[in-house]
Amino acid sequence: MPTNGINQALKLQFGLINYENRYLTAEAFGFKVNASGTSMKKKQIWTLEQDEQDGQVVFLRSHLGRYLASDKDGKITCGAEKPDPECRFLIVPQSDGRWALQSEPYLRYFGGSADYLSCFAQVIGEQELWAVHLALHPQASLLSVARKRYAHLSASDGEISVDSNIPWGVDSLVTLVYLDGKYSLKTCDSRFLSNDGKLVKENKNTTCFTLELKSGKLAFKDCDGKYLAPVGPTGTLRSGRCSKPGKDELFDLEESHPQVVFQAANKRFVSVKQGVSISANQDVETDMETFQMEIDKENKKALFRTNGGSYWTLVTHGEIQSTAKEVEINTMFDIEWRGQRVALKASNGKYVCTKKNGQLSAISDAVGDDELFLMKLINRPMLILRGENGFVCHHKNSNTLDANRSVYDIFSLIFNDGAYIIKSVNGKFWYVSSNGLVCSDGEKSENFFLEFLEHGRVAIKGSNGKYLRGDQGGTLMCDGVSVDASSLWEY
Repeated sequence: MPTNGINQALKLQFGLINYENRYLTAEAFGFKVNASGTSMKKKQIWTLEQDEQDGQVVFLRSHLGRYLASDKDGKITCGAEKPDPECRFLIVPQSDGRWALQSEPYLRYFGGSADYLSCFAQVIGEQELWAVHLALHPQASLLSVARKRYAHLSASDGEISVDSNIPWGVDSLVTLVYLDGKYSLKTCDSRFLSNDGKLVKENKNTTCFTLELKSGKLAFKDCDGKYLAPVGPTGTLRSGRCSKPGKDELFDLEESHPQVVFQAANKRFVSVKQGVSISANQDVETDMETFQMEIDKENKKALFRTNGGSYWTLVTHGEIQSTAKEVEINTMFDIEWRGQRVALKASNGKYVCTKKNGQLSAISDAVGDDELFLMKLINRPMLILRGENGFVCHHKNSNTLDANRSVYDIFSLIFNDGAYIIKSVNGKFWYVSSNGLVCSDGEKSENFFLEFLEHGRVAIKGSNGKYLRGDQGGTLMCDGVSVDASSLWEY
C-alpha cells in the first residue's frame, strides 16, 4: 500500500485578516468584495488553488466559486467563473507570518480597508498585509513530504515522532490550535509541541508557530525564525537549523478518517490477527482490531480498511475477508444505526453476523443479537465540531452553546457502551433541556449517539431521539427531526 498520502490532502481554505482586524469578504450580491467581516463565516472563507504549470502562482476562490482578480488599474473584482490571467497572484510571505498578495501580471500589491480595496500599491505597507486564519477542520494527520511518514505521539519518548507508514490510532491525531495569528500543535493527550521537540502542558511562546505555504505544502516557523522538521532516526519533530523551508521542512495536512473498534455479541473484538478472515476472537484492542472507516462520497456506504492497507470484502459463501486492495462493490457496507449498536449489510443484501467460531459472514436476512455490533470511535478523544455556519463554542454569558463561531472549543468525547458522553471545558456535561436546548453545565452525564452518515461528517442524536443542529440564531439545539445540512458536523 502507498505509504505516502494514503488519505486525501486537505484543500487549503482560510480567512484573510487585514491590518484593521477585518476579514476579506465575498458578498453574495453582485460579486462584490470588501474587508468588513468581523469573524470567519462562510463569506469569509477562501480556497487556495495553484496553477498547474507554475507552482508559485495561486488563485483565490470565494465561497461562491468565483475568482479574485485585479485589472491593470488595480480594480478588484470577484466574478470570474474560471481563473483568467488577471486572477493570477503571488504570495509574498513576511517575517511575522502575514502575506502580501501581488498581482502576477501587473506586479502591484493588494490591500485596503472596508469597501476600499485595490491592487495598485507598488510597495508593501501595513495596508497590504494579510494574516492567514486556516478554515479547515483543525484535526488532521501530519505527513512529512521528505520522509513520506506520518507524525504520531511517542508517549514513551515524550516526543512527536515522524516515522509511521500510516496514520493509525489516536496517537496520529494532531490538533492545530489557532491563537493571535499563530498555530500550536496539540497531541491527543493535550500537550503542546515546543520548538525544542519537548511536549509541554502550557501553550507559550516556544509552542507557537507561524504557518507558511510553499508550493501547496505547509511549513511551521518558530519564534526564533527556524522551521519544524523531522530530526534523527525516529524523526523527532523539532525546530532544525534552517531559516528557509526546504523539502525537509514541508508537511501536508491530511484528513483524519474515523477509526473504530467492533465488539461482537460474543463480547470479543473483531480482528485480522488470524490472517485474511475477519473474526471476532480477540480480548484486547490493538492495531489489528482497529479499522479505518471511510464513507464513500457518492453512495454514502462505508469501507473498512485494515492497518495493512487492505479492505474488508465479501467473498464466496458470504464470508468477510480482508483481501481487497481496491475499492469495489463488495467492499461497500451499509451501516444501520440502532441506538447503542450497529448492524452491517453487505453488498449481497444480507446482514453480517458473527458465527459460532467468531467468523464474520454476511448470511442473515434479519437482525438479531448475532448481527449487532458495538462500534467504538477511538481517534477523537478531543471533539471539535464545525457545522455549516461555523464551530461549536461555549456561549459567553450562558450555559448554552453557539454553533456559528469562527473559534472553537475543544470538548471531551467519552465512550459509554455504544453511546457517547460529551464533556465541556469546565468538566461539566452536555445535556438537552426540555425545550431542546443543548446545555453545557450538567452535573450528570447524558448519552448522545454518533451516526457517521457522510464523508467527513457526523450526525449526533440526543437521548430524546432528535438530532443536534444549529438554529437560525446560531444556537445549538437538539430538535432536528431528520438529517440535513444543519445537522451534519465536521468532527
